[in-house]
Amino acid sequence: MEAAATTCYRHPSIEAYVRCTRCDRHICPDCMREASVGHQCVECVKEGQRSVRQPRTVFGGVVSRATAPVVTYVLIALNVLVYLGEVVRPEIVDRFAVLGAVLTGPDGEQYYYRGDTFQGYELTGIADGEWYRLVTGAFLHLPPDASFGVMHLLFNMFALWNIGRAVEGQLGRARYLALYLLSAVGGSVLVYLLAPDTSTVGASGAVFGLAAAYWVIHRRLGHDMAAVNRFMAGFLLWMVLSALFTSWQGHLGGLLTGALVTYGLAYAPAKLRTGPLQLAGGAVLLGLFAVAVAVQTSALTGG
Repeated sequence: MEAAATTCYRHPSIEAYVRCTRCDRHICPDCMREASVGHQCVECVKEGQRSVRQPRTVFGGVVSRATAPVVTYVLIALNVLVYLGEVVRPEIVDRFAVLGAVLTGPDGEQYYYRGDTFQGYELTGIADGEWYRLVTGAFLHLPPDASFGVMHLLFNMFALWNIGRAVEGQLGRARYLALYLLSAVGGSVLVYLLAPDTSTVGASGAVFGLAAAYWVIHRRLGHDMAAVNRFMAGFLLWMVLSALFTSWQGHLGGLLTGALVTYGLAYAPAKLRTGPLQLAGGAVLLGLFAVAVAVQTSALTGG
């Protein structure tokens, strides 16, 4: 009497005479995956890959040549899409730009606010509770008909493309996005503190935060700093020159925030460089921003 032929556990119609060295089930040639000893089935290989801890950078990013800078791509696309929205609906800029406190008159024009309101004039801006402007202004840029116009967007996106990919690869997507948004908010907060009656737009604050992160990362990794220092000198020179037509306060606020956040990621003791503690640190920084905004609002509105 002949013994029944064994078949592959995944393909019952195919005879199989090789067993998986891990689960001992029969596997056909299509299901065989070469292992250090013998062969394993597809499911055991996947299970083994899940149990292997992926190598990470000093800052928490996954070490992989195949990892694409998805967050950088998305941020660039989002900035461009918002700019197209500005072209179609120019009023978006006035509605969502970083603006501390102005009076909007019956004619729709904006006037300086000095602590007093008048009949028919409404307080507009962050001081009136429009806190979302601290974020939304960082995704807007100067409209095409303004001085510098579309070049504002192109310069920022070019810098984001060049710096963002390198920083995202080191920090990982979540930390990189947090850095970008915190730098954007940090720039907006400094604008609110120092120039509350100025309407500002642009991703420059976030980009300057990435530039500071780029410098800290290279220093932490012990790279040759000569070229990096020249790069940062160019960025600082740009911050001074661009003050003629953009917000130096936003640039400086983003730069300082980016440096602070990345320094914490790079130089904190190993036991503090865990996801939950880093998340808590970001929350504390946001809390400090909120306190600064609340104090400034109270000073502007008298309570």
